[in-house]
Amino acid sequence: MGGVALLAVVEPAEAQQWMGVNELMREEARMAAEQILQKVAADVQKTSNAMPILCIREGNRRDELLKLIDEEPSISILVLGAATGAKGPGPLVSALTTKFVGKLRVPITLVPGNLSLEDIDAIA
Repeated sequence: MGGVALLAVVEPAEAQQWMGVNELMREEARMAAEQILQKVAADVQKTSNAMPILCIREGNRRDELLKLIDEEPSISILVLGAATGAKGPGPLVSALTTKFVGKLRVPITLVPGNLSLEDIDAIA
């Protein structure tokens, strides 16, 4: 049985005139990412009885995700949620299923955003 790793990426703040403001914004974004990861991790643990690995990185989402997959040989599949609105599945899904698909060493599973928890349970 495999484990679950959760990744949150804090994107760099736009250049600020004051370094202190930039650092505060960065720290607030990191704390928000940690809170989200902790909430999702609790849900994963409740469902699977296993605590997921939590990863927080700073940089571009796509680039950091690709780096993590390359750095962690234990990662064997990538599961992404896909938006179902008129704007498409989202920039990360779009990039990883087109231009950057050749950079992946693992298969991708896309979960449509309109599936209910019951739908997902039935599939799993």
